[in-house]
Amino acid sequence: MPMTPSDQEEEYFARLEFERRKKALAEQEKEAEAAERQRVLAVARNRCPKCGAPLVTITYRKVELDKCSACGGLWFDWGELDQVLAQEGDTGFLGGLKKIFG
Repeated sequence: MPMTPSDQEEEYFARLEFERRKKALAEQEKEAEAAERQRVLAVARNRCPKCGAPLVTITYRKVELDKCSACGGLWFDWGELDQVLAQEGDTGFLGGLKKIFG
C-alpha cells in the first residue's frame, strides 16, 4: 500500500525530530565528558600521578617542584626542567634527561 501524503509528512517530521534529539544527546554527552574531566582533574590536583598520595611543594634552585609524600616521586610541571637546567647547564643527570625527553 503506497504512503499517503499525510504518512510522508509524518515520517518527515519524525525523521527531523530524531535528528534533533540525536544532536541534543551528542551535545549532552560532550558536556558530560567535559564535566567529568574537570571533576577528575579537581580530584587529582596536588596528587601523585603514580600512587595518588598528596604532593608536597619543594624548592630546588629557586624552582618549585612537586614531590610525593609517599613514594618520593618528583614531578616537574611544564617548563620547570628547563628552568633547573638553565641554572646548571646541560651536563649531568638532568641534562641527560632533557636529551632523552626534551
